[in-house]
Amino acid sequence: MGAGWAAGVTRARAMAGRRAGPETARGLATAPGLYDALRALAGTPYRRGLDVRAGPAEAGRSVTAALVWQLRVLAGWQPRPGSAAVRLLAARFEIDNTRDRLRALAGEPQPPPHRLGALSTAWPRLAGAASAAEVRAVLAASLWGDPGADSPAAILTGMRLSAAARTVANVPTAARWAAGEAALLVAREKFLAARPLAPAATAYAVRTLGAAAVRATAFDDFRTALPPTARWALRDTGRPGDLWRAEARWWSSIEREGLLLLRRARLDVTPVVGAVAVLGADAWRVRAALECAAHGGPAREAFDELAG
Repeated sequence: MGAGWAAGVTRARAMAGRRAGPETARGLATAPGLYDALRALAGTPYRRGLDVRAGPAEAGRSVTAALVWQLRVLAGWQPRPGSAAVRLLAARFEIDNTRDRLRALAGEPQPPPHRLGALSTAWPRLAGAASAAEVRAVLAASLWGDPGADSPAAILTGMRLSAAARTVANVPTAARWAAGEAALLVAREKFLAARPLAPAATAYAVRTLGAAAVRATAFDDFRTALPPTARWALRDTGRPGDLWRAEARWWSSIEREGLLLLRRARLDVTPVVGAVAVLGADAWRVRAALECAAHGGPAREAFDELAG
């Protein structure tokens, strides 16, 4: 076990050390256009599968695909507990695949799914679902659990809150991040989109955020009732319309904390969790930078506020 952790932690630190980083992202954001920004990515870990002629959406998916590949490699170097932690922290990509499958079932074009490999929990079965009701049934029979309803919004919200609750329970090092993300999600659903949570999603949220917060009917009451492990994510967020800033701060926070975890001289899951956070935040920032390069003007002006 010690040798396994040594190899896994060494790989985690090496992969995080090769990330693009804030300065590279700022250079991408200020490139003359998307083509120039994508050419600059050729010297980064995001060169895998890169098409410099891609549009903004395709470019963003290429960055995400490169991140998924990095996490698959990282998980493959870990002992079983480390692999399980990486899989859980990568749950958002199975959610993305499920979102795209639900859109396809509604008649929209479906992009190629992320190739999850060992990071998947139920994706091969979800890919074959022929209706939203079948998607819900597959989830209910898996570790995801029943999302509580079969509308696309309810399914995706239930998945996100399930992932947060399972992260809090099984990856203590990332519990604060998961609780903060759950708080942002519930705030967006209840106070921005005005969508009530399904009963099953409510149960997941209560496990992570507490009953008082989840049952709050006003945004200020919601923020006040959150436990400290989640309240930090909505600090300085005075109204629901400011949640986009809070979400950007969430990424900046987990990157800072991930870097601290990577520096700890421990041969266990701690640096691995840190690497997942750092790699995820880096990809988020690169995607934001490519959007800025594609649209210019006000988008570039907002980059420093978004990316920190």
